[in-house]
Amino acid sequence: MSQSRLKVTLSAFMFLQYFIWGCWYASMGTYLANTLGFDGGQVGLAYGAFAIGAMISPFFVGLIADRYFASEKLLAVFGLIGGLVLCLLPQMTTFATFYPALILYCAIFVPTLALGNSLSMHHLADPGRDFPRVKVLSAVGWFAAGMVLSLLAAEQKALQFYLAGASSIAFGLFSLMLPHTPPRKTGADVSLGDVLGLDALALMKRPPFAIFIACMFLICIPLYFYFVMMSIYLTELGWEQIAAKMTLAQVSDVVFLFLLPVFLKTLGYKKTIFIGILAWALRYFALAGSVHATGLQAPLIFAAIGVHGVCYDFLFIAGQLYVDDEANERIRGAAQGFIAFILWGAGAFVGTWLAGRVLAAHQLPTVAGAPVTYDWQAIWNLPAWGAVAVLALFVLFFRNPVRAHTPSGAEVASSVTTAL
Repeated sequence: MSQSRLKVTLSAFMFLQYFIWGCWYASMGTYLANTLGFDGGQVGLAYGAFAIGAMISPFFVGLIADRYFASEKLLAVFGLIGGLVLCLLPQMTTFATFYPALILYCAIFVPTLALGNSLSMHHLADPGRDFPRVKVLSAVGWFAAGMVLSLLAAEQKALQFYLAGASSIAFGLFSLMLPHTPPRKTGADVSLGDVLGLDALALMKRPPFAIFIACMFLICIPLYFYFVMMSIYLTELGWEQIAAKMTLAQVSDVVFLFLLPVFLKTLGYKKTIFIGILAWALRYFALAGSVHATGLQAPLIFAAIGVHGVCYDFLFIAGQLYVDDEANERIRGAAQGFIAFILWGAGAFVGTWLAGRVLAAHQLPTVAGAPVTYDWQAIWNLPAWGAVAVLALFVLFFRNPVRAHTPSGAEVASSVTTAL
């Protein structure tokens, strides 16, 4: 396969992969709360299913996929089985049935992210240059999913899962068109420590690195309030075409991904990550301010959505670049696995679980049959001040030298591989 054709194929693959994810992730909270009547704690646990998938994924990819199966065949199988599970989810109308089925789906889907990224990096002639260009289609796929959901008015309907399921089946069939990628570690002795990135724990002996990891874990707690609650909040406000409006976040993500190297070169790691954490605090203060600001409500909400690129890229991607810079060649892969486990595994699980508990605790009394409402002023203030506390911890204790750094194309590609 020529490089030109390969890039087109991989771009289409990334589009489909994130179209599936975008069909249900942002709007699921509204469906669960308003259509199925799940309480806040159950909604939070449902979002935590993705974190469980992220914690399971390294075991599967590291111990099985990399040793025994060709990547494109695994992607095809995962896509087909995942599509069937997604189409079954609307039949699960109780939490006791929906939650295990969602965990099963996430355990199937999350490995496709790592497998798809590694396959792309393996076949591209210059991954440092070409992979970010291919990967940008993932944001386009998520954007397209949000637009389609809103056009079909599917944010509160089971249709979102059927749409995602059909897309997943198409994704599975399309994966068979990917170039053959045999298992990379056939016959290799891969230990559990290798899979979990335990070799990277040696970096925790450095106080700045330990403080950095603590801050990354702690910021995940307020961070996931946005993902769990945003669609529920906008639905309660009576907004329409919510999924389409929330795709402004993906536009912002693409813009700031390209601006990130400029900020790192000018400001260095500490100031760039500082801006990322600050953006999360400002996002939540804007949402808290929007609750009763009638005239400014829409601008404040759009500002909170539009700052997503700073929130995500300046924190997650810059953080992974910092980890990459701190690790030596021997433990670099382990270090990236470790930070991914913190951000998308343990941190995500604690954050989504706590967000659900907070949502349930702030449900307002209602008469029988009336829509459920929440004390949003109190809810949004909690993650806002939580982010401020993490910001203070980061400023006071993180002593990494503020050196200018311009990541190479390979460094950016490596971090995007893990993060997106």
